Amino acid sequence: MIITTTDGIEGMRISDYLGVVGGEAVMGTNVFRDFFAGIRDVVGGRSGSYEKELRRARTMALEEMAEKAEKLGADAVVAVDLDYEHLGTGDRSMLMVSANGTAVKLAR
Repeated sequence: MIITTTDGIEGMRISDYLGVVGGEAVMGTNVFRDFFAGIRDVVGGRSGSYEKELRRARTMALEEMAEKAEKLGADAVVAVDLDYEHLGTGDRSMLMVSANGTAVKLAR
């Protein structure tokens, strides 16, 4: 499955647009509390644990989006947009990563 933020794929022609597909990953605050407890890995103002958790959430959202596109018979997802949102406050806050794009068939 080709996944791209561009609206087309160089050297390939889109033959059919199958619809918008999306995936989400929501991480609870307990995850953040756990890796903030290990803040010792902060180097130069960056937290390796926090970045690792964000990458994991992004991967989960992209994989869910790709699965939905595959069920539609897509060869690719174009015009992908990633959004990061902080939801709630205090002990009830969460981070949501969402991925959305257009599932397409490519000409053979």
